[in-house]
Amino acid sequence: MSAIQYHKKGFSNETLLQLYEQLVRPRLIEEKMLNLLRQGRISKWFSGIGQEAISVGAACALLPDERIFTMHRNLGVFTARDMPLDRLFCQLQGKKSGYTKARDRSFHFGALEHGIVGMISHLGPQLSLAAGVAMAHKLNKEGKVSLAFTGEGATSQGEFHEALNVASVWKLPVIFLIENNGYGLSTTTNEQYACKDLVDRALGYGMKSAKIDGNNILEVYFTIQKVAEDMRKDPQPFLLECMTFRMRGHEEASGTKYVPKELMDEWALKDPIQNYEAWLKREGILSEEQEKNIKDSFKKEIQAAVEVMFTEPEPVADTTEELRDVYKIPEAGAKPAPPDAENKTLRFIDAISSGLREAMQRHPKLILMGQDIADYGGVFKITQGFTDEFGKDRVRNTPLCESAIVGISLGLGIAGYKSMVEMQFADFVSCGFNQIVNNLAKIHWRWGQCADVVIRMPTGGGTGAGPFHSQSNEAWFTHTPGLKVLYPSTPADAKGLLLAAFEDPNPVMFFEHKGLYRSESGMVPDGYYTTEIGKARQVREGSQVSIITYGLGVRWAQELTKELDIDADIVDLRSLMPLDYEAIENSVKRCNRVLILHEDTMFGGIGGEIAAWISEHLFEHLDAPVMRAASLDTPVPFAIPLEKNFFPLERAKELLTRLVNY
Repeated sequence: MSAIQYHKKGFSNETLLQLYEQLVRPRLIEEKMLNLLRQGRISKWFSGIGQEAISVGAACALLPDERIFTMHRNLGVFTARDMPLDRLFCQLQGKKSGYTKARDRSFHFGALEHGIVGMISHLGPQLSLAAGVAMAHKLNKEGKVSLAFTGEGATSQGEFHEALNVASVWKLPVIFLIENNGYGLSTTTNEQYACKDLVDRALGYGMKSAKIDGNNILEVYFTIQKVAEDMRKDPQPFLLECMTFRMRGHEEASGTKYVPKELMDEWALKDPIQNYEAWLKREGILSEEQEKNIKDSFKKEIQAAVEVMFTEPEPVADTTEELRDVYKIPEAGAKPAPPDAENKTLRFIDAISSGLREAMQRHPKLILMGQDIADYGGVFKITQGFTDEFGKDRVRNTPLCESAIVGISLGLGIAGYKSMVEMQFADFVSCGFNQIVNNLAKIHWRWGQCADVVIRMPTGGGTGAGPFHSQSNEAWFTHTPGLKVLYPSTPADAKGLLLAAFEDPNPVMFFEHKGLYRSESGMVPDGYYTTEIGKARQVREGSQVSIITYGLGVRWAQELTKELDIDADIVDLRSLMPLDYEAIENSVKRCNRVLILHEDTMFGGIGGEIAAWISEHLFEHLDAPVMRAASLDTPVPFAIPLEKNFFPLERAKELLTRLVNY
């Protein structure tokens, strides 16, 4: 393996020196941090020594406001984007003044003022986020690109395929950059993939591509600069494989004993900084004195920032602040919009459609995405006619790739858009689970970025659709801090809560019971209005027993109390996260007997949480044990007799009788 061969490619001496300075800076930071690690003064470090040319070349080649999605070994992006070193170091070592308030460390953060969005530990999801930002650029006709880093190991993840496929189908201006450093922790490339070069995969996506020497700063800088220039004029994705090597462990505790010594020796000859420095000197562009001055200046800057980091005390927990930052607080003055005086009778499904149309008219940067939702109108025909009214840029059919589409929706939010993702059936959300619970839900708490995304979830059974089209999986998401979970039972609430979800800057899981779509009708206000999130609906007041429920359970409760001639107090939660504890408390105090009813399975359902809260806070008001009626702890069966037995209706009837007579 020979040393790196450089060609000026028409760059001025000033540009060549600027690239050198940007290369040296992260290397000197690395050396300082490794010293501190050996001294036991810091606890962890992910080293990018040997890979600096890729990060620096990419950051310098793009426009300052073009967003970059980084990984572990991209320190050169942060330094090239002039991030203050003292705050960066505080972030990396878990100090309060870092970008995540000590809630996360390493490079798991973003700073939009520097055009950077960092990774989460699952590695691949940022590829879809970058595609979402690129989609916003294309919709805005801005002539800009985004760039996402990934390692060769993460190309084995499904997110890699999904992101590249959608970006190709939609011709999004995003550069997918693979840093192929030979190892995913200790797993070699031949254990990760069987193709000769990862860049060969681009052909299958109809995508342009290139494979380059990732240690050659001029080749990286020139290639990305040229690719970006072309993409700004002709938006389409590009796959770039940069060959490099990791000279340290995955992180320092891992070591490099698994790497053959001869391989380390070979790549040491291709050090991106030593080679470039030697070439600049041979060309008469860099003198010994200049080199010394540059390094001395950076060392002083680094030392000053390190001293700030060590001066800052360890973070002190503030429970109020920790809880407050889970959700973005809506802007001051945001209040529910009152309904219009004019009403008309609508089916549940038509109320959803009406709400979507009102939202699209009110929010010109709202994008709808889902399988078959465009000309076909979706499997339930909720968006029928929307493409004629709003166009295919805003009402988009998606490939079958729930994870990438959720990631793209978050990327759109980062770029200032709102989005709705329709899961064709709520059951299919499992394919996008990671993006929802680890990206959408946590991003505001981690570094203050809101996720302005609504995910519509056609849910529930009753139609004999079997175990993969009938699940009630709302409890998956009520358990996840950062998500709001809505579940209306009436057409008026379906429209009002949906419109409220689009006003809320937080990610909202919006559950719509399929069994109510065409069987439930009611009076719905015309025009635009919102129903307050976090407020239950008092269906009826009673004195004998309190039934706390939601969704199809509201209909069941009304039917049962009529059949049994019970004076029941029925509370429709409609907002499962946040819960209306005041409404629950008032109902319990009126009746002193409680049944919690839901279609979801019993174990781990939200009913258990509500029962526990009532027992803990309202025990002295109870005249009987809190009881729960829920579906069997089995998957949802297909045959109608089995499905009816699965549902809690008959068991609820028995429990209500027991409660009243307790």
